[in-house]
Amino acid sequence: MTTPGSGRALPRPGALALAAAPAALVLALLAAVLLGAEPVSLERALAGPGLDRTLLLDVRLPRVLLAAISGAGLAAVGVAFQALLQNPLAEPYVLGVSGGSALGAAVAIALGVGSATVLGATLLPAAALAGGLASTVLVYAIARGAAEGTSGASMLLAGVIVNSIAAGLITFLKTVVSPSRAQQLLRWLIGFVELPTTSALLGVAAYVAAGCAVLLADAARLNLLSLGDESAGTLGVDVRAVERRVFFASSCVVGAIVSRTGLIGFVGLIVPHAVRRLAGADHRLLLPLSLVAGAVLLTTCDLLARLLFRWLGTEPPVGAVTAILGGPLFLVLLRRSPRL
Repeated sequence: MTTPGSGRALPRPGALALAAAPAALVLALLAAVLLGAEPVSLERALAGPGLDRTLLLDVRLPRVLLAAISGAGLAAVGVAFQALLQNPLAEPYVLGVSGGSALGAAVAIALGVGSATVLGATLLPAAALAGGLASTVLVYAIARGAAEGTSGASMLLAGVIVNSIAAGLITFLKTVVSPSRAQQLLRWLIGFVELPTTSALLGVAAYVAAGCAVLLADAARLNLLSLGDESAGTLGVDVRAVERRVFFASSCVVGAIVSRTGLIGFVGLIVPHAVRRLAGADHRLLLPLSLVAGAVLLTTCDLLARLLFRWLGTEPPVGAVTAILGGPLFLVLLRRSPRL
């Protein structure tokens, strides 16, 4: 087996990961669709219309697809940011892209756009996208004004600043809107994967597919960028053009996801590290494998959120589950890989 776009044989772990990824995704999707708070009979669902068919196809399947699409997009953006900034801590939330997207969507929700049945599916992702793009431009401008220029460290520090500003503005919004909208904002900011409308699901899928297609097309250039801007430039890479494409594509992906799921952390941080340990650092392989692994991770976390607390008659936000699982896992990765 060879890596995409080259004649070199994959290392054995990479070949095994590539072979196992589709099976892992199929198993995760099947488990998430078939399991839940209410038992469902696959036989009755396939036999014809009824409660089982409604639960399976109209309730669980759209939610599972949203979780898979969101996890895939967040993981791909994490890979791209880590390569672009040559920093293993780079991911959408640290860099402020998610904070800006959250602020854009929060403004839309506060204005009542999120409840629009016809236009909401288009306007809410658009507002989140605008917020993500604005935060990206602001982070880039702040980093360029730093003494060391747009280095990984300056971009991360600028992202922390922009995140703090966005968090403060979101908190302000929660205090001036009606209690019902404040509750909606709070629930959304925690990070939930809920049943989407068909138009909302298709909208998120379109944004994520377009953005991830750009990232995948630049996978070979990301390999060169990981050598450093100067080295990549001498090898014929237009570094600034790649930066702009990656940031814009990532803003599309993150903005669409955040507009529907709220803030879900750690996926873009944990998945690239875990996949890199299994399959190596070639982004032509790392990016597609991270897409699949991110989908598996968030789908599984959403399933755990539905199953583990059903005896209490409640369901925790999937953002809390990813944080509970992702935090310790990242510490394990950090301990085993001191160079992170």
